[in-house]
Amino acid sequence: MKKFIVSIDQGTTSTRSILFDLNGKSIFTSQLEFKQYFPKNGWVEHDPNEIWFSTLKTLKQVIKKAHKMRGCILSIGITNQRETTILWNKKTGKPIYNAIVWQDRRTANICSNLKKRSLEKSFRKKTGLFIDSYFSGTKIKWIIENIKKSKKLIKEKNLLFGTVDTYLIWKLTNKKKHLTDATNASRTLLYNINSNKWDIEILKKLKIPKSILPDVKNSADEFGFTDKKIVGEIIPINAVLGDQQAAAFGHACFERGSVKSTYGTGAFAIMNTGKKKIFSKNKLLTTVLLRINNKNTYALEGSIFIAGAGIQWLRDKLKLINNVHETEKIIKSKKNNNGVFLVPAFVGLGAPYWIPKSKGIITGLTRNSDWKDLVKATVESVAYQSYDLFESMRRDGLKAKVIKVDGGMISNNWFIQFLSDILDTKVIKPANLETSALGVALLSGYQYGVYKSINEIKLKCKIETYFYPKINKSVRNNLLKGWKQAISQAIN
Repeated sequence: MKKFIVSIDQGTTSTRSILFDLNGKSIFTSQLEFKQYFPKNGWVEHDPNEIWFSTLKTLKQVIKKAHKMRGCILSIGITNQRETTILWNKKTGKPIYNAIVWQDRRTANICSNLKKRSLEKSFRKKTGLFIDSYFSGTKIKWIIENIKKSKKLIKEKNLLFGTVDTYLIWKLTNKKKHLTDATNASRTLLYNINSNKWDIEILKKLKIPKSILPDVKNSADEFGFTDKKIVGEIIPINAVLGDQQAAAFGHACFERGSVKSTYGTGAFAIMNTGKKKIFSKNKLLTTVLLRINNKNTYALEGSIFIAGAGIQWLRDKLKLINNVHETEKIIKSKKNNNGVFLVPAFVGLGAPYWIPKSKGIITGLTRNSDWKDLVKATVESVAYQSYDLFESMRRDGLKAKVIKVDGGMISNNWFIQFLSDILDTKVIKPANLETSALGVALLSGYQYGVYKSINEIKLKCKIETYFYPKINKSVRNNLLKGWKQAISQAIN
C-alpha cells in the first residue's frame, strides 16, 4: 500500500491541501480561492466559514485521490497565514465576527495608545515583536471591545480565540482540541518567547482573559485526530507551523545564518539565529522559528505587507493584467523602468519602517509613462522592499550569503534575477515551489516516525536553479537611489 502525508496550507487568498509521497514529492493538489472583504479603508477580513469549507473540501478531495491510488494517509501537517484572528462560540462553534486578517490596520490607534503608555520596550523584550496592528493581540482586543456578545461569552467561559491553525484543529477534531504551536503563538503579541508561556502581564494590559487562549504545543507534536464524522477518516495531526516558519523548514534552513525569503501575498525574510534570540537594532522581529522537544530555535524576521498582493491589485482593481503569469512578458518588453517607482503601502508599511498610516504612492510619472511602467514598478517594488530588510539584517551584523526563495511570485524568473541584482546576493530557487506545504509535511512525517533525523529531511529539499547578480553597479545604485527617494516621500 502506498503511503502519503497531507499538508493543509491555509493561505491569505486560497486554501490548498497537498498530497505528498514519503520522498517529499507533490502527488496531487486541491486548491480553492476564497473572498477578500474590505469593509473600510485599511480593514481586511475573511469569512471563517469560507476558510473552513475550503479546507474541508480540498482535504476530502486529497483523501479521495489517495484512495484512488490505493494508498493511506499517515499524517497531516497544518501551515497557515499567521496573526489572522478568529473568535468563536465554544458551544455553537459559530464565529462571533469575521476573521481579522494580518494585513488589517484598524487597531492602529489602539497600538498608538499602548506606545504612548511606554509599553513597547517591555512588550518587545517579552514577545520579540513591536506593538503593531499586524499582530493578533490588538485584533482580539478590538473584537472584545466592539462585538457585544463577546463579553457575555467570556462570562460564561464560552469564548475561544485562535489563529487559523487553532480554528482548523478545533473543527477537524470536532471541538475536541483547542491548540496552537509555538510559532503561531509567537506572532500574537501575547506569548512570552523567554518563558514559552502566555504572558499574564500583557494579557492584563490588553484586557484579554487567558481562558480564551489555546494551549501551546511543540511544532512537531500530537494535535489530535481528524473526526470520522467530519472528514470521513481518522488521521493524526502531527505538525503545525506558521507559513513562514514552514517555508524555512521546507528550505532546510536548519543551520544558524541560513536565510529564506517568501514572496506570496506579502513577503517575509527569515534568518535562523539558532538557540540565541537576537533583538534587532534596525526594527526586525525576533520570533520562534521552530519548537521541537520543548526547545526553541529562534529567527530574525522582516515582514513586507504587500508583495503578490500588489499583482492582485493590478489584476483585480486596475484591470491591467488577467493573471500573474503575464507580468514577466510585460516587464521584458520594457528596457528600463523609465524612472517610475511604486511604494505599495496599501496597508501601511511593515519592516523596517512600521508606519501603519502610510499610503501607497507612485513617483516619477511623465507624459511618456504607460501602464506597463506601472506593472514593472509594482513587481520591482518587492525587490526594493527586500533590499531594505536585508540591509537591516546587515546593519545588525548578519549578512545573508545565500537567499532561498519561494512563493507564487518566483514563477517569474525575471523577478528572481532582478532580486539577485538588487540584493547583490546569490539566490536559490527550489525544485518544489510549495515550500511551506512541503516543510510542514516533512515535519509531520518526522513526528510520525517516517524520518529519523533532520539530516534525512534535508535530502528531500531539492534545488532547481541558482541566480547570480549580473547588473551594472551604477545602474543598481541609480535604481536604489530612486527607491530611497520614493520611500522617503511615502514616509513623509
